[in-house]
Amino acid sequence: MSDRIFVGGGGAAYGVAQELLLKYGNRHGLIAGATGTGKTVTLQILAEGFSAAGVPVFMADVKGDLSGIAASGSATHKLHDAFTSRAATIGLDLHYRAFPVTFWDMFGENGHPIRATVAEMGPLLLSRLLELTEPQEGVLNVAFRLSDEEQLPLLDLKDLQALLSFVAEHASEISGRYGLVSTTSIGAIQRRLLVLENQGAAQMFGEPALDLADLMRLDAQGAGMVNILAADKLMNSPRLYATFLLWLLSELFEQLPEIGDPDLPKLVFFFDEAHLLFNDAPKALVQKVEQVARLIRSKGVGIYFITQNPADVPDVILGQLGNRVQHALRAFTAKDQKDLRLAAQTYRPNPNFITEEAIRDVGTGEAVTSFLQAKGVPSVVERTLIRPPASQLGPIDPTVRAQLIAGSVMGAKYRQSIDRDSAYERLQRRAAQAAQEAAQAQSSATQDAVPEFQNARRYQPSSLPRSPKPSKAAASRSDSIGTTLAKSFARSLGSKAGQQLVRGVLGSLFKSR
Repeated sequence: MSDRIFVGGGGAAYGVAQELLLKYGNRHGLIAGATGTGKTVTLQILAEGFSAAGVPVFMADVKGDLSGIAASGSATHKLHDAFTSRAATIGLDLHYRAFPVTFWDMFGENGHPIRATVAEMGPLLLSRLLELTEPQEGVLNVAFRLSDEEQLPLLDLKDLQALLSFVAEHASEISGRYGLVSTTSIGAIQRRLLVLENQGAAQMFGEPALDLADLMRLDAQGAGMVNILAADKLMNSPRLYATFLLWLLSELFEQLPEIGDPDLPKLVFFFDEAHLLFNDAPKALVQKVEQVARLIRSKGVGIYFITQNPADVPDVILGQLGNRVQHALRAFTAKDQKDLRLAAQTYRPNPNFITEEAIRDVGTGEAVTSFLQAKGVPSVVERTLIRPPASQLGPIDPTVRAQLIAGSVMGAKYRQSIDRDSAYERLQRRAAQAAQEAAQAQSSATQDAVPEFQNARRYQPSSLPRSPKPSKAAASRSDSIGTTLAKSFARSLGSKAGQQLVRGVLGSLFKSR
């Protein structure tokens, strides 16, 4: 097995062959260039190279044309002659082959459903997804804290919606312990959740949640599994797309053990349309991405950002991307020219050409490249003809895709969603129990009132015994916050809000039948 991936060459008119050393595959990378300059082909050949070396890959298919990696290239393809000509030019012995692929789809239409729980997503990423203000994010943090302390698991959106309704009903009690909880902020969060639900994101949250081990599989021949997320529909909600992929990176960072610098990466993660991750991102989120990018390589994970312009990636992250393939950048405006100069300055110069001019002039399927060499030193920049792919260029037939999905072992594990006992069901039971206790208390009070009324006629009012009132301080000491909320919840059942909550619960139950 080779210890490197052949990316391209140059023949007589260009520089030396360009190769990505696998032991530096976890040092991250960048694939950049204007639309139509060949970024997708570069992404495909890198995924092929990692898979052939036994490295699993995860990538999002934002245009729907990466599924061809599951099928072998063919001599009947319209670009076959161009491929063989280029292969001869760069000294490549081209052999067509297919690669093992698992298809995923957040909506469950063009791949296996891929889910995360609300608790795994966490308040920071969820706030980013919902575009919450700082006070609203604070309220969401209170809800997550209450979920932890009161054993109310947050698995899907209805769990979070039920918990927020509960928090709104008992805002005064909760504010006394966790700080001010504004019902206005809760209402705003609920409305944002409704928008998210209307976008189809409810299918993203729930169980069975994705097991990261299922992304790091090899096939029977030892090739790394290429995991393709169908993102053409997901791209209609760019913030949802970016947040989901960032969650996945965060989970890899938190769960994988430290392994230093392995000879082979454990997983390579391609983040297409990377600019969506940083657009209008708050400082805390950018810092989280920076932390993940800086530290996750020691866990054997390589991240490759794909975007139109290197300027889309913050400098602190761009500086960590050692393996680079820069396709053409067009300079039509003053800003474009500035971005072009800045992009050229990030490469080690080559005395044979001017880097800035090369980035501007390379054609489709060509690039300016630099990869890490011995001891992790970036190579001198080279003009490179990118090699043709071994797999099919373009999407596979939908029927073939459906067959691959049906034959995958992942189907049995993820096809059917699971709705286990969680916050929604537990709050529902609390409501029913509180209503029952309230009814029993009212019935008992009514029965006690009859003999008391009869006895009252035998005595003067001044002689009636008075029952001592319990101390509020004693009650607060003896009640946990869960007990206090439960009692308050029982009192609120007769209110309009309480009736709406019960009506919503019952409506959901009847709707599900």
